[in-house]
Amino acid sequence: MSGQTLTDRIAAAQYQLTGSDMARAVCKATTHEVMAPKKKHLEYLVSATNTTNVNIPQMADTLFERATNASWVVVFKALVTTHHMCVHGNERFIQYLASRTSLFNLSNFIDKTGSHGYDMSTFIRRYGRYLNEKAFAYRQMAFDFTRVKKGAEGVMRTMTTEKLLKGMPVLQTQIDTLLEFDVHPKELNNGIINAAFLLLFKDLVKLFASYNDGIINLLGQ
Repeated sequence: MSGQTLTDRIAAAQYQLTGSDMARAVCKATTHEVMAPKKKHLEYLVSATNTTNVNIPQMADTLFERATNASWVVVFKALVTTHHMCVHGNERFIQYLASRTSLFNLSNFIDKTGSHGYDMSTFIRRYGRYLNEKAFAYRQMAFDFTRVKKGAEGVMRTMTTEKLLKGMPVLQTQIDTLLEFDVHPKELNNGIINAAFLLLFKDLVKLFASYNDGIINLLGQ
């Protein structure tokens, strides 16, 4: 499906009428177009998280609402947008996600409208689990393993043994959940899953760096 659908335009217009530019930007980032969320919409949302009067819960809740759509395209783009906000947005965004008792409930998601939708649904379920785990890890540790300082003066290298013994299993679970995404090169066949893969790959590199720091710390105790 190419171009914005009538449904996309109506949804954007509804948010415009209610006066929520932020919700409208979320809608624009999660259209039915089979392409990664547009850079200009992501940049607007990232910028919004750094303003003092932004309503972070509204932004997150609009993304959760988009993730209940029946279309794999809209849902996948909502997940990619959420992940992008966790990585590039103000830390208040992931703090809010971590404070919620429930996030993405996609364990039974399936789009049966075509074979491509059926295939992508598998990755949506896995991606949803990872983002839930990422938020849960933040709730457990009060920081994001991918965003903390690394190296000799890093968080994991200078952590106390007691906190390290609590944190390493949490980190291991987040890594394991990410690796369960398990996509093969031939399955990277559209802009949305490519965007998800890039975000996941970058997270994995940073998670391994944190894990390495933790192991060095433990061995040095």
